[in-house]
Amino acid sequence: MSSNTPSFALHVAAKGSSIDTLQLDCQSQSKPTIAAHEVLVQVVAAAVNPSDVKATLGIMPHAVFPRTPGRDFAGLVVDGPEALKGLSVWGSGGDIGITRNGSHARYLVLPIAAVKQVPKGISMEEAGAVGVPFVTACEGYSRAGGVKAGQTVVVLGANGKVGQAAVQIAARAGAKVIAVQRQDQLEGFACAPVEVINSTHTEPTARIMELTQGKGANLVFNTVDKVYWEVGHAIMAKGATQIFIIATKGQTVAFDVFKFYRGMHNFVGIDTLALDCVRSCELLDELRPGFEDGTLKPFPVAAADMIGLPHAMEAYKEVLAGAKNRMVLKP
Repeated sequence: MSSNTPSFALHVAAKGSSIDTLQLDCQSQSKPTIAAHEVLVQVVAAAVNPSDVKATLGIMPHAVFPRTPGRDFAGLVVDGPEALKGLSVWGSGGDIGITRNGSHARYLVLPIAAVKQVPKGISMEEAGAVGVPFVTACEGYSRAGGVKAGQTVVVLGANGKVGQAAVQIAARAGAKVIAVQRQDQLEGFACAPVEVINSTHTEPTARIMELTQGKGANLVFNTVDKVYWEVGHAIMAKGATQIFIIATKGQTVAFDVFKFYRGMHNFVGIDTLALDCVRSCELLDELRPGFEDGTLKPFPVAAADMIGLPHAMEAYKEVLAGAKNRMVLKP
C-alpha cells in the first residue's frame, strides 16, 4: 500500500439498539506503533461474522466500547520481528474485535503468537473468511477428545458455516459423517462421502438409528441447540459426546437425566469468545495441513461479497439477516 493511500477503521462508540440505529463509523486510521511482543498486520481481508454484528448491538456480554469490531483476518506483517515482516498471516480470536480493537480496519495490532502463515494454495480472501466457523468446529472436536476414523459423527444443522466446517473436519479424519439439515444437497465441501438427511421430509432419529444399526452416533455436533435437541439426545450411542454451540442466548430444554446417566454420555459446550487470539490461531494452524493438501477447503468468497470498509454496513445487515455467502471486508 502506498504511504499516500488513506487508511480507515470501523469505529463503534456505543452499542446500537438495532442494526438500523447502529452508528458504524468509518474513520481515518493512523499507522499504530507496537510493543516488543507485538506485530502490526496490514489487513487484506476480514470476514463479517454474525458475532461481529451482534457484538456491536450489545448482544455479546463481553463486548467493550468504544472499539473496532472484527474477529477474523488475513493480512501482511508490516512491523514486528524481522523474520515475520512481509509474511502473509491469518488469525481469529474471541478477544479480537470484542475486548480489543479488531480486524475491520487497515491495521491490526496483535501479540506475535497470534499470527501464523496463511496455508499455501488458498487466497487471502479465503483465508480471511476461514476463522470463527473452523475454530469453533476444531475446538469442539478437541474438547470432545478428538474425532477419529471409524467413528460415526452426526452434524445437526450441517448447512450452516460451523456445520460445514464440522462436516469437513470429521470427513478428513475418516469418520462416517451424517449431515442433518433442511435441504437435500450437502452445502459446501467434504473430502469423503457424507450421508445427508433432509429433516423437512425425513424424521432424523429413526433414519440415523437405521444407518448405525441401532447403535447411534459416537459424536453429535449440535450447531443449532434447541432445534435438534431431542434428536441429538436420542441418537447418542453408549459413551457418546454431544457438542453444543449457542450463538447468543441459550434456551431452556427438557433434560433426561436418567438417559444421560445410563448412556454414560458427555456434553461439551463451546464458546469461542472464551478463546483468545493466541489459542484461536493455534487451532487454525492445526488445520493447516488439511487446507494445504486439499482435504479441507475454505469457504468460497465471491467478488460480489468483497466489500470496502466505507460500505461495511451493507455487509453487516446482510450477515445479520442470515446471508448464505461469506461476506468479506477489504480495508
